[in-house]
Amino acid sequence: MKIIPLHTSQASLLKKASRQSRDAQQQLFEQYAPKMLGVCRQYVKDNHHAEDLMLTGFLKVFTNLHKFKNEGSFEGWIRRIMINTCISYLRKKNPIQLTDEDFMFNDEATESLENTSVEDIQKLIDALPEGYKIVFNLFAIEGFKHAEIAEKLGITVSTSKSQLFKARKWLQENYIKMNAISNGDR
Repeated sequence: MKIIPLHTSQASLLKKASRQSRDAQQQLFEQYAPKMLGVCRQYVKDNHHAEDLMLTGFLKVFTNLHKFKNEGSFEGWIRRIMINTCISYLRKKNPIQLTDEDFMFNDEATESLENTSVEDIQKLIDALPEGYKIVFNLFAIEGFKHAEIAEKLGITVSTSKSQLFKARKWLQENYIKMNAISNGDR
């Protein structure tokens, strides 16, 4: 009886893909494309542009696959490439406008998001001003620290903090407005 392996190991698949195996590259693409489109979509509202950036990111992934050293997760490595691709696109499209202002950072109580749909939250994030959105995504969604964000965007740590503060405040204000409208308060 011959046993047919249903799943090839990740390392084997990566090895084949780095040797330009189109089948292996296709398998990797199919495995990671949905998640990576979601990552690109966090930075770019338009689905068509997000898809283009994802494809550009995968081209970079397959071109640089030999640089992946199996240290850390492969998905994390791809994710960073996608994020950098999106940030490069946004920089070229129009320079990111950030302000360097000092703010007092205090945690304010926020309304519960329990009854808010994912689509509504995504709409709020999409509507953020560009500078706020990039810093918010890098910090709140991707888990970067302010020093990493500052280095990645070529800004100061205090600018990263102020952009995050402004993004949170903007989201809170617009969340309250959205709820007021949906409850017929306006």
